[in-house]
Amino acid sequence: HIFPICALNTINFVLKLHYWVFFLTTLLIFQAEIDVAVQLLLKLKTDYKHLTGQDYKAGCPPPENVVNQDNGAATDGIDEEDNVDPWNVSTSNAKGVDYDKLIVRFGSSKIETELVDRIEKVTGQKPHRFLRRGIFFSHRDMHQVLDAYEKNKSFYLYTGRGPSSEAMHVGHLIPFIFTKWLQDVFDIPLVIQLTDDEKYLWKDLAIEECHRFAVENAKDIIACGFDVNKTFIFSDFDYMGSSPEFYRNVVKIQKHVTYNQVKGIFGFTDSDCIGKISFPAIQAAPSFSNSFPQIFGGRKDVQCLIPCAIDQDPYFRMTRDVAPRIGYPKPALLHSSFFPALQGAQTKMSASDANSSIFLTDTPKQIKNKINKHAFSGGKDTIEEHRKFGGNPDVDVSFMYLTFFLDDDEQLEKIKQDYSSGALLTGELKKILIETLQPMIAQHQERRKQVTEETVKQFMTPRPLNFKL
Repeated sequence: HIFPICALNTINFVLKLHYWVFFLTTLLIFQAEIDVAVQLLLKLKTDYKHLTGQDYKAGCPPPENVVNQDNGAATDGIDEEDNVDPWNVSTSNAKGVDYDKLIVRFGSSKIETELVDRIEKVTGQKPHRFLRRGIFFSHRDMHQVLDAYEKNKSFYLYTGRGPSSEAMHVGHLIPFIFTKWLQDVFDIPLVIQLTDDEKYLWKDLAIEECHRFAVENAKDIIACGFDVNKTFIFSDFDYMGSSPEFYRNVVKIQKHVTYNQVKGIFGFTDSDCIGKISFPAIQAAPSFSNSFPQIFGGRKDVQCLIPCAIDQDPYFRMTRDVAPRIGYPKPALLHSSFFPALQGAQTKMSASDANSSIFLTDTPKQIKNKINKHAFSGGKDTIEEHRKFGGNPDVDVSFMYLTFFLDDDEQLEKIKQDYSSGALLTGELKKILIETLQPMIAQHQERRKQVTEETVKQFMTPRPLNFKL
């Protein structure tokens, strides 16, 4: 009776207004939560595809033990300083790629002192300087290989070379120097793949030129001193057409790897030719012993160990994922760091830039001039500053090269201390490197001269090898 009708209408309106404000506010809150949920679901689907290489399907759980197939082609969430894939290696860090981060990124295992000591115990030989100095720094399943070897179960080695030019540089020797040591101390067979087909697909080269490069590179590889009775070197162009067993394994691998997976692993795009997309299966096939019936007969259970630079790891992560699905053992791996360009560790050496590399065809004078003119220095700008503050061996290319090629650990440590203290000047350090490389390359050239066409034919002919399984 007190409030007039108009007042009651006003109160009713206000109550309704409050109700609608509350309703709309609640709706907006729910909508925001829905948007967050939708974004989360989209991210989970994207992560699933990135992890498995396949689109998510409702009711189809991911396979067990699935591993991230990323090879570093995508850089989201990754240290942008380092770019590592099978075709490009670059970093903005003068010390080179951060290998500890790369181990985490690729999911491999660091080669610890304990593993180096175990290799020494199993072989009865002093570990190679590449192991002692961490040049080979990462592995997959090396302990498993040693376990089997201790039980008298042998294995074989597989490494390779992409022949993109007639002349190789000293960086190309790293996997072959170490592989030869492994072959000698374990007394096991070795297969070396020359991927002339890969270079034809990726480079502007004729098939005949790629095959010629393969043969010329084989001469340099043979000059490293491999045992012809335990080593088979093959060109993909030659061997693929003559070995049904090899090709069958290629096709098996191709069947078990999806297009989405190879895009995720290698970063292929829709504009890449189909040859590139199918090539990874060809590089994977030598990991399986029955790809070489002339060596292993029909056996498919012989373990493979692959020494290679870590930029090749994406190929073998794919291989290891496929292996159990086609009934083969996973290959084990030993990964090396990258050999730096003369201009610094930001990039690896390139066969297309003569001044970035010391080539195996270089004369003593060319070696001296390249090192003196192009080798990046960790020294100070003046002699006075260098004597006072010392140089930085961690970024000095001459010192880096010596860690690869100077075998004496005590001498190397003394050079490092003297350079760091300023007692050793940059010019003197370069002189030590020149005196180390000149005779090494001259000896290699002499051995290469002894490699005849008949010798190459021996190594590249499919045949039984002399070894005990």
